[in-house]
Amino acid sequence: MMNTVWLMSGTSLRLPLYTLGKSNHDPETILSINRPILPQIESRLDQLRRSERKVAELVLAQPDKIIHMRIVDLAAAAQVSEPTVVRFCRAIGCDGFGNFKLALAQSTLPASSGPFHLEELDTAREYTYKVFDATLETLAKVRDSLDLDAIEVAVDALANARRVEFYGFGASSPVAIDAQHKFFRLQIASAAHSDPHIQAMSAMSLTPDDVVVAISQSGRSTALLEAMDHVREAGALSIGLAPGGTPVIERSTIAIPIDVQELPGASYTPLPSRIAHLTVIDILAVGVSKTKGEEVDQHLTRLNRGLQSLRTNS
Repeated sequence: MMNTVWLMSGTSLRLPLYTLGKSNHDPETILSINRPILPQIESRLDQLRRSERKVAELVLAQPDKIIHMRIVDLAAAAQVSEPTVVRFCRAIGCDGFGNFKLALAQSTLPASSGPFHLEELDTAREYTYKVFDATLETLAKVRDSLDLDAIEVAVDALANARRVEFYGFGASSPVAIDAQHKFFRLQIASAAHSDPHIQAMSAMSLTPDDVVVAISQSGRSTALLEAMDHVREAGALSIGLAPGGTPVIERSTIAIPIDVQELPGASYTPLPSRIAHLTVIDILAVGVSKTKGEEVDQHLTRLNRGLQSLRTNS
């Protein structure tokens, strides 16, 4: 069943901007993102329709450029329709364009230096470089797999919201707090909640003009899912930042999957998913600031000027 998102535009006009739905694609045929996708495309060229083959040949010729394209850009470059691009993705075993971009990004990234692993004799230089390398690799993969169409719709929803609330538990709680700090500076009424009871009461108090950003590194927190149910009952929009295919993503009005492979190890290891979530929050904040334009720019200038008096010159 398809679920159409309606976003506020102007005062009372509502426009259908984004449609989300569950795929009927057989899970057994979905391409594993751990398998190289380019050889898969080459091996299936003869099985593709003529229009799908045009997309395949462009991907094989320019994979580094394709990972930065939206579906509309790829369709235009290949001189085919957007539905043809979607059919191509499914024909090669991907469950949609987002899954295709993730697989392509992982195929085109330089070879990793190996999984994160601390050695007993690691020097400060060695474990410092290991942490940075693991984080940078994670951010590159997330960047290249982000659904940019979903980003645009989320920015539109946030920029037009009466109020924005951020929900997160555990390691996602600091991300929610950081997001609230960014968005209230953009002159948007906002709050961050990490207590399940407060989240539930807050969700019940929302209106259809409000937006909730649900942040989860597992995508399976039962308390967060219950709060999202209350958000839906209140008629508000929910933006989900969580791993793809998880309940949080499936219950979101606007889904932004963030797939991060957590680093193994019994000892302390960095948490790259939190850094990825913080980065996506930055992307959304930049988009909203850009959408609001000069008025927000002037407000931020006044804020920065006013903060100078709170800082010592010594």
